[in-house]
Amino acid sequence: MHPNAEAIQAWDGVLFEKFSRFRHVLTTGLAIHGTEALRRHPPAEGARVLDLGCGFGDTTLDIAHAVGPAGSAVGVDAAVNFVEESTRGAREAGVKHARFFTADVQTEDLGGPYDLAFSRFGVMFFASLVAALRNVRRSLAPGGSILLVVWRKREDNSWMHTAEEAAKQILPAVPHDNPDEPTCGPGPFSMAGADVVSAQLIAAGYSHITFERFDADICIGKDLDEAVAFATTIGPAGEMIRLAAAKGIDETPRVTAALKEALAQFQRPNGVFAPSSTWFVRAKPA
Repeated sequence: MHPNAEAIQAWDGVLFEKFSRFRHVLTTGLAIHGTEALRRHPPAEGARVLDLGCGFGDTTLDIAHAVGPAGSAVGVDAAVNFVEESTRGAREAGVKHARFFTADVQTEDLGGPYDLAFSRFGVMFFASLVAALRNVRRSLAPGGSILLVVWRKREDNSWMHTAEEAAKQILPAVPHDNPDEPTCGPGPFSMAGADVVSAQLIAAGYSHITFERFDADICIGKDLDEAVAFATTIGPAGEMIRLAAAKGIDETPRVTAALKEALAQFQRPNGVFAPSSTWFVRAKPA
């Protein structure tokens, strides 16, 4: 069986549908981390950049604007639905030097050579991060580098953790009761530990490894109702409900009420903003 088959099934199916529903939150609220990483470490004009796990392609288009027509921005995603949506978006925006293709970054040819491989929240879900990053290294040009934006520890990401803790009070230790439902892979916090990730990067053939912490309050809904809907659809709380099958459905009203109470602390006049924290991880082939 393909090592990422289950995760690809999830991302191309139920997760694509969920992400599409909250696309405006994901590409505006959470996007602040990718925007800041590229502001601090902008690709050079004319550079060839690979966007790993490109999702809706918004970051790929930002990269395309940065590198200009002399450069190229190439988005890759394992989910066909995301690639089709990204291609449509680039076409509608008239950005001709951005293109997209479908591939599993862990196992398939990524083309190249690229001067930079970038990812905003697209590398935490591989069955083997070492294998994936080793494959990325093969696609880099001499002097190339990687820049990865990944979530730090869950305790510093209240936008997800607060909802997860509230849901656990109602669905404690719920097993994966629906084996027909695919999971997304290791999960959003699989690269939270700098020591572990450093070891993985070294094993994948990288050196000059650096970590920069970036904290920001991010918008998770225009109001409390949308923030609760977002939490029950995407992230650990939503996954707990989905994988709990019948029990999750039965307990959804109680979970929703608990999340509303827990997230109320983050309300502002212009939306719901909760703390978030990421690493900007940089490295070069050894």
